[in-house]
Amino acid sequence: MSLATRRKFLQGCAAVAATPLTVAAIEPIVRNGTPKFKFSLAAYSYRDLLKSGKLSLSDFIADCAQMQLEGAELTSYYFPDPPTEAYLRQLKDECFRAGLTISGTAVGNDFGYPKGAEREKQIADVCRWIDYAQLLGAPVIRIFAGHKHKDTTDSESHQLMVDGMQQCCDYAGQHGIYLALENHGGPTATAEGILALVQAVDSPWFGVNLDTGNFHSETVYEDLARVAPYAVNVQVKVVVSPSNGRKEPADFKRLSKILVGAGYRGFIVLEYEEKGDPRIECPKYVDQLREAFA
Repeated sequence: MSLATRRKFLQGCAAVAATPLTVAAIEPIVRNGTPKFKFSLAAYSYRDLLKSGKLSLSDFIADCAQMQLEGAELTSYYFPDPPTEAYLRQLKDECFRAGLTISGTAVGNDFGYPKGAEREKQIADVCRWIDYAQLLGAPVIRIFAGHKHKDTTDSESHQLMVDGMQQCCDYAGQHGIYLALENHGGPTATAEGILALVQAVDSPWFGVNLDTGNFHSETVYEDLARVAPYAVNVQVKVVVSPSNGRKEPADFKRLSKILVGAGYRGFIVLEYEEKGDPRIECPKYVDQLREAFA
């Protein structure tokens, strides 16, 4: 282990897992003041460049600074596994010297697994990244609920996900890190689905990672408005895909109005997933976002 002894880490996760889960629905996030927006870019936007080794996270950070962003979202997928403490400190230093905040990170977990070794691994991995986020100075981690697995009912799957999130939120709270559940298909594919999960977890360190491109109903913007009051992080896609299956350019002005209405204060993270060269396209969309959210 990197940030503490392995024994201490496992004891911490075990203690969290053993905590009785008596939960109550959380309320929408209480905001402080008028809406305020800062801008960041998700490293996932550079996924092909980072996976191929053509660019490093250090290069990505330099590009974020060149775009005059306030933040950089350092997705966990592009770190060495495991990252060393020295590497985490290096990235933190590079961001600081570039005038950037590490706006958050993101993990690819699945809390739908039934009890057993794989479920324990999923929870331990999220706890591990909570430790990494603390060292990076990243205030929030995007998480997933997971998938319904074989031989589990819908009700059982829901409870497994709630329990996994509750356990990890308890650990995250001990380290001052927010966990943000993304609307990302499966049980979180609809506004009703993600709210059913969010409102079943009781933690002041929990909220939504609102992905503006991941609802696919006939009422995409209305669905986003329903969930926005729970958002602690916002990832903006450049398109929306309603139920007709056709991609449409995202209405950045409308998204801005939704987040103003929710009183959101925090990062607007561009997550570019289209086919263009992200080093060319992302600066253009950052400028459009700044104009729309002004």
